[in-house]
Amino acid sequence: MKKIVMTGGGTAGHVTPNIALMPALKEAGYDIHYIGSYTGIEKELIEAQNIPYTGIDSGKLRRYFDPKNFSDPFRVIKGYAQALGLMHKLKPDIVFSKGGFVSVPVVLAAKTCGVPAIIHESDITPGLANRIAIKGAKKVCCNFPETLKYLPAEKAVLTGSPIRRELLNGIPENAYALCGFPTEKKPVLLIIGGSLGSRAINEAVRKVLPELLKDFHIIHLCGKGNLDDTLVGTKGYAQFEYASAELTDMLALADLAISRAGANSICELLALHKPNILIPLSAAASRGDQILNAKSFEKQGFSYVIQEEDVTDEVLLSAVREVFANRQNYINAMSESGQMDSIGTILELIEKECKQR
Repeated sequence: MKKIVMTGGGTAGHVTPNIALMPALKEAGYDIHYIGSYTGIEKELIEAQNIPYTGIDSGKLRRYFDPKNFSDPFRVIKGYAQALGLMHKLKPDIVFSKGGFVSVPVVLAAKTCGVPAIIHESDITPGLANRIAIKGAKKVCCNFPETLKYLPAEKAVLTGSPIRRELLNGIPENAYALCGFPTEKKPVLLIIGGSLGSRAINEAVRKVLPELLKDFHIIHLCGKGNLDDTLVGTKGYAQFEYASAELTDMLALADLAISRAGANSICELLALHKPNILIPLSAAASRGDQILNAKSFEKQGFSYVIQEEDVTDEVLLSAVREVFANRQNYINAMSESGQMDSIGTILELIEKECKQR
């Protein structure tokens, strides 16, 4: 049986595409093992898939001052040594990485051991972890045509983002019952702040909640520790820290979404043809990748974009009303996008590299 090591972590966005690939890999006869951090979100998500999981040390490589900058390089070195040991123990035929800092020692260890590695970059411009890992990769998959110019031409492959098959088969009635919405039917607005939540989006939505509830039922995924106890029992409003299996049904029920602009989340909205308002993480709090992702989707007619610093009560309410009124235009644009078979394309790359060993 062929063996593949998968890696990636830090946020759900570095894990869910790996999970999306797993059924196809199993069908193709691959034995899967996952390497992640000891306590990152990837551990819980992967173990829920009944995939063997091994944790290694992981240090973040920062471009700003932090006291941990003095200790984390040693953790990276230790993680590399641990990854080398795992390569010798597991003897994989190939490594597939979705990024995040835990993936760097794994990809570099694979190169040292002569194991081919394929990595996937979700955002328009590669993050620091993937920029390092690219040196050890045979191929680099990406979501956006704009990304190709940032990658080595001989390694770059436009694949799109792997989307979990089950996302296409959600049951709206299940989500309706889970949320406890009243029998009065209204359109459903889904708020997605990312796996860690978004304080800016949470506060903006809750400030205008009474107005939104006049026209919508609302599902609010607000992130761990961000539930508002004062809103429990509010008619037509259901809040959750995070949704896993339930997200499939929630997306099926939603008529409109407000979301951050993480690449995996917006690619899921595209695949499902969900009209959406994107509020990307500001450049002050990030390297600006979400802003570029949002601009690309806005340019293609898939999304309405509000910059975080521009969000006011009036702006948010106006955007919701405008996008919902013109929702068919967004649906049409997404329907005509010519989305690729990401899983099939990536699986072909994996098979090809395995045969060339």
